[in-house]
Amino acid sequence: MPHRRARRVRYAAASLTALAVLALGACDSASEPAPDAASGPSVLVPGKPGEDNRTMSAEEAAQHRADDDSPNSADVSYARMMIEHHAQALEMTELVPDRAKSTKVTALAERIAAAQQPEIAAMEGWLTEHGEDKVADGGHDHGSMPGMATEAQLKKLRAARGDAFDQLFLTLMITHHEGAITMATDVKAQGNNIRVEEMADDVVAQQTSEITRMRKML
Repeated sequence: MPHRRARRVRYAAASLTALAVLALGACDSASEPAPDAASGPSVLVPGKPGEDNRTMSAEEAAQHRADDDSPNSADVSYARMMIEHHAQALEMTELVPDRAKSTKVTALAERIAAAQQPEIAAMEGWLTEHGEDKVADGGHDHGSMPGMATEAQLKKLRAARGDAFDQLFLTLMITHHEGAITMATDVKAQGNNIRVEEMADDVVAQQTSEITRMRKML
């Protein structure tokens, strides 16, 4: 019995010691400063049309986006440029029926046209809804939009027939789609409007899939 009582005393002492260590650890953890969520890198937030850009912390930018998704200059510029970008893609697909040899190229062109015509209408509607002109003053320089075919390339495409047309069409359209994805990715980082972000997501998903398909056709 005395031995048993002595063991219980030792166990109780050990338990108290362990609890004391845990309590001290909890106090130490509580005393450590919590990570500062606002200490992340600053974010350049484009201003609304006519307003200057602003620099915010990552946390402030996220809160600003959650509170107010009104369009900024990046959103408006994206919609205007993507309308022109899509319009050139449609111009290229219109050449396919009379020039392409591959039925796969013909079917692809039909899918591209079917997807991008409604997207143009959606972006035009969005601009009208927000009181913005569909085209900026002076229009856009095609060279400033990634992936746009030059006039010389379009002239060559119009003159091509059969296999030569199919190969050139696919090559130009892959580059065109890659440019659209670049623009969509940029506005997702710089824009503020939820609807524009959704439209950009659609462009990325649709055109990434089509690039994969076209590369297999080359």
